[in-house]
Amino acid sequence: MTKVVVIDSRLCIGCKACEVACEREHGLSHIKVYDLVEFKLFVPFNCRHCAKAPCVTVCPVNACRYDAEGAVYIDPMTCIGCRLCATVCPFGVPEFDAARKVVTKCDLCIHRRKEGLQPACVTTCPTGALRFADI
Repeated sequence: MTKVVVIDSRLCIGCKACEVACEREHGLSHIKVYDLVEFKLFVPFNCRHCAKAPCVTVCPVNACRYDAEGAVYIDPMTCIGCRLCATVCPFGVPEFDAARKVVTKCDLCIHRRKEGLQPACVTTCPTGALRFADI
């Protein structure tokens, strides 16, 4: 994996612009901003695109896989909705889309990256709390 969305929660102001941008791009948001009121802290969270992703390992139909740049994505045309990927993800990221009967998750805006653009959440963040960078 060359790049991921790196999150600096110290810069997050909780505006949720990243959630809106993701929903605009995908029809639902694959990033969530958690409000930790007791700590006066906002924490954006999305898929970590693990180098040894359990979701990729467990998928019985190879719907969950790596793209050419190493990002983990789920092919909705192959996914059978078994939810094994959601079960094994240590971060609880993959979500079942009941309307489409498939599992979905962040794919780092694969369609935008193919055009040389950064993920929508990163370009929308007004404070730079989200960066598309090498890990």
